This record gives sequence, C-alpha cells and structure tokens, in this order.
Amino acid sequence: MKFSAIALVMFAAFQWGLAGGLGSLLIDRDWDPETMSFWRALIGLACMVLWLGVMRLRGRRMTLNRRLVLWSLVAGLGVAGNFAFYFISISEGSVAVAATLMYSAPIFVYLVSFISGAERPTPVKLAAVALVMAGIVLLTGIYRAEAGAITLLGLVSGLLAGLSYALFIFGFKYAGAHGPTPSVLAIAFAAGALVLLPLTDPGQIVAVTVSPDVVWFVLLGLLGAGLSFYCYITGLRHSLPTAASIVAMVEPVTATLFGLLVMNDGLRPAQVLGMILILAAVTGLSVMQSRASRETGAL
Repeated sequence: MKFSAIALVMFAAFQWGLAGGLGSLLIDRDWDPETMSFWRALIGLACMVLWLGVMRLRGRRMTLNRRLVLWSLVAGLGVAGNFAFYFISISEGSVAVAATLMYSAPIFVYLVSFISGAERPTPVKLAAVALVMAGIVLLTGIYRAEAGAITLLGLVSGLLAGLSYALFIFGFKYAGAHGPTPSVLAIAFAAGALVLLPLTDPGQIVAVTVSPDVVWFVLLGLLGAGLSFYCYITGLRHSLPTAASIVAMVEPVTATLFGLLVMNDGLRPAQVLGMILILAAVTGLSVMQSRASRETGAL
C-alpha cells in the first residue's frame, strides 16, 4: 500500500465533500437539485470521454460487450439517484446533515438483510445499527417538538442517496469485470444524465450556460464526477479496502466544514454528537467487513 494511493483516495473524498458544499451554494442561488444533478453527470461524462480519448491515443483498444453495457446502465441508475436525492436532501436541510445521512445509508442495507433473513445479525452489527439510529435521531432533531434540522423529505432523500450510491457501486463492480473503468463510467454518467433529463426544467438547463454561476457548475462536475473519480479509482488500485473505508470519512467531514464556514450552517451539540455516532459506527463496521473479506479470501 502506497501513501500516495491513500492520498488520492482521500483527495477524491475531499472533492466529493466540496461538491456537496457547492451544491448547497447553488441551491441558495435558486437552482433546482435536478438541474445541478444533470450538469454534474454531463460534465462527468465529458471527463470520462476525455479519459477514453487519452487511452485511445496510447494505443489501448476500447471494446464494448453486452454485460459491460448492462451493468454500466445499472450503475447509471445509481448515479442519477445519488446525485438527485443528495441535492434534494441538502435543499430540505443542510449539507452537513445530508452528507452524514448519505454516509449512514449502508447500515440500512444490513437492517433490511436482517429483517428478510438474508443475513444473520451479530451483536456488533446490531450495535452499529442502534448507534446509527440514535445518531440520526440526534442529527435530525426529530426528538424535539419543534421543527427539526431537516424535513421528512430531506431525511428520506438523504438515505436514498446513500442507497443509490450502493447501487452504483454494485453495478460498477460487475461492469468493471468486463471492460475498462473509463468505459464503465462514461456509460454510467450518460445513462444518469438521460434519466435526469426529463425530470429537469429545460429552461434552467439552458440558463446555466449563460449564467455567471456556470463556473460553479463546472467545478461541481469536475469535483463531483470527473477528477474525483479518476483520483478515487487510481488510488483504490493500490490501497487496502480498510484504509479506503476510513479515509472515506473525509467526505462528510469536508461537507460539514463547508456548511459551517461558508454557508453559516449552525449545528447544535446534540447534532455534533449524532454525527460522531454515525461516522464512528459506519466506519467501524466497514473496517471490520473489509478485514473479514480479506481473511476469507486468504483462506
């Protein structure tokens, strides 16, 4: 494992955190979440096409097959859901709360697996689920009689953003076994943009190109879907899954700091405690799962 590889993964997570902050900034400027999601996917597609072009100039042949396209389309559905639900969650609360909710979503995959009988619960996993539940209660403020830190739509959207990301990872993993990464991501971003297109206001799509905010949209696409994915994929090739799980915490932390320092989002002590519980539980469970997978593979 190289330090430079971990640094690349960390830099990718940092960029995703900044993308959430930029999304919050654009929402404050009256841009729709769907418009931001569409342009994020479109700019990501342009970056992947450029990556493919560079590979082509270096003499690498690009081939497509049915399984590559099929699983890439599944990943594209995850892209569309993750981008749109994340920005909707931000618009209904704050970037700090939305980013933490998205990070906690994998825990609910465990919960569904327990209920359906697909996976056997263990004391450690049940404790992690309980901690995340407690963290969400503290983070969203739903225990208070007055309005909480986020609406019900924002809460559900934040969790759906995380589940959509899990769908993207699922599709990306299987598609990557049948072709090069840039091809997978290009198809995924193209599919994501096509899914989002009919949900987006055409007037806003065109308005972006002549708006002073176009620079922020370009940055959103580069940090949220272009350069970040290149850094993440390149770094992940030479990193242990355990280390990657830990540095992934950089994303919600960066988004939170952006909200506090730039957007003046205030957090109560109870919300900070909720964030700590969620980040600790999810990261700890991810590390344990990565170690278990490694040990199983070594047998």
